[in-house]
Amino acid sequence: MRWAAPDQFAEFVRVRHAALLRYAYLLCGDSHLAQDLVQDALERTGVAWRRIEGQGDPEGYLRRIITNRYLNRVRSLRRERLVGDAPETGAAAIEPSDGSLIRLLSCLPRQQRTVIVMRYYLDLSEAQIAEALGCSAGTVKSTASRAIARLRRELGPDAHQHPAEEGAR
Repeated sequence: MRWAAPDQFAEFVRVRHAALLRYAYLLCGDSHLAQDLVQDALERTGVAWRRIEGQGDPEGYLRRIITNRYLNRVRSLRRERLVGDAPETGAAAIEPSDGSLIRLLSCLPRQQRTVIVMRYYLDLSEAQIAEALGCSAGTVKSTASRAIARLRRELGPDAHQHPAEEGAR
């Protein structure tokens, strides 16, 4: 017997797949790993879709799986098969045309990068991030603060100057 996706799950994937890929890509900075993370999360979610959908926030559930899998870097190799030719890809481009954002994010440790992406890309509150990561809001605040300080150092001394201040010189 073969599993078939419920219609609601298939529709959810059609609508939200690109956004989930962008989120995963911003977390890890690698389009192939991002696709693996999203695929793994969709596999786990698909088999329990009716239960997850009933809880009211299936996208949050999926993002949590993606985040946890990224942070733990647990990748199951038992499902991977080596093939002679690369498969055709039908996925939309998930990498931004300007790689400077990804290069900048890549200087951050995984936990800091995760907090920054969740806060500024997903626009989640500190309480929502703390709940998703299973930590306190204070931990989220301090992690974000350290990440922003590091990003400022990477950008250089003039990067965080307000544009109006530049004109005054």
